[in-house]
Amino acid sequence: MAAGIALAFLPAAVQAQEVDNSWTANLYFENDLFGETDQQYTNGVRLSWVSPELDSFIDDPGLPDWLRRSNRLLSPLDPEPVRLGNDVSRRLIVTLGQQIYTPADRERRTLDPDDRPYAGWLYAGFGYHTQTRTRMNSLEVNLGVVGPASLAQEAQDFIHDLRGFKKFNGWDNQLENEPGLQLVYEHKYRWLRQDLGNYWEQEAILHGGGSLGNVATYLNAGIEYRIGKHLPHDFGTSALRPGGDNSVPGRGDPRFRHDWGIHGFVSLDGRYMARDIFLDGNTWRDSHSVDRKPWVADAAFGIAATWERWKLSYARVYRTPQFEKQTGSHNFGSLAMSYTF
Repeated sequence: MAAGIALAFLPAAVQAQEVDNSWTANLYFENDLFGETDQQYTNGVRLSWVSPELDSFIDDPGLPDWLRRSNRLLSPLDPEPVRLGNDVSRRLIVTLGQQIYTPADRERRTLDPDDRPYAGWLYAGFGYHTQTRTRMNSLEVNLGVVGPASLAQEAQDFIHDLRGFKKFNGWDNQLENEPGLQLVYEHKYRWLRQDLGNYWEQEAILHGGGSLGNVATYLNAGIEYRIGKHLPHDFGTSALRPGGDNSVPGRGDPRFRHDWGIHGFVSLDGRYMARDIFLDGNTWRDSHSVDRKPWVADAAFGIAATWERWKLSYARVYRTPQFEKQTGSHNFGSLAMSYTF
C-alpha cells in the first residue's frame, strides 16, 4: 500500500525539480550460498526507488497537501536550510523487500528447540533522505507481514527447485502470520575525505541510529572506510540493512561526468538488540523462540565499481552469533546494483 501511494504522487514531484531530475533504482541481493552455507539469515532481496531532489518536504508544490502537512512532523530531522544554504538535498524512497530465515537442519520436520525458527518477512517501505555534502539523515517506515503470508517458503522452494537443491522440510513450524511495523532512523557523517592524487581518494563515513517496532527494536552504530579511484559522492556501499539506501549520487559525482571508478571498502556495524521477531517469536501468539543475544556485530569487506550511471558492488558479510545455542558465526554474500536515470 505504501508503495502504491508513493508512486501515485512521485511523478508530480519529479516535474517540480530544477536541481537534479535523476531517479535512482537499487537492487540488493544477499544469500549465504556465497558463503557455502544454507541456514540462519539465508536470503534477502530488496528493490528501492529514490526520487529526484525535492525543494522541501513541506513546501514543494509537487507534493500533495496532506503529505506536506504530515511531513511537518519530520522538520527536526531536516537540516536548517538557512544555515546550510543550497547544499541540502531531499529525496523520497519506496522499497519492496523479502527476507528468509531457516535453522541449520534442512531434513528435520519437527521443531528444533535449540535452533532458530523458520521465518519470513515481506514488506513495503516508504522513507525520506535529507543530505548535505557531509551529512545524511534517513527515516523509513516499513510495513509488512511475518509468517506464511510472507511467501518465504514458496520463494525458497522455487529457488531450490531452479538450482536442484534439496528443500527444507520444517516450514510447517514457521512463525505465525503477524503484521509487521518497523520505524528506522539513521544518521551518517562523512568524517574524512582525502585526495591521494591522480583521482585516488580515501574516506570514512560514520553512522548511527536505530529501529523501533515489533519486527526489530535496536540501536546501532558503525563506520565504513573506502579507498579507490573516482570515489562516488554518495554515503557508502553498505549491505542490505534498514537505512542503507545510500548509493544515490550526490552533486559532483563522477557518474554524472561518465568517469569510471573502482574502490574497496570495509565496514563495521554493531547493534544492541532489544527485540528481534525472527528469534523472539511472535509478539501476541505462542511460537517457537530462542534465547537472543543482546549484542550483535557485522563486519564486511568488498569491492565496488562505477561506470557511467551504474554502480555495482559485492561484499562478504560476517555476523556474530545471534542466539545462545548458535554454533559459530554466520557469513553471507551481499550483491548490490544501482542505476541513476
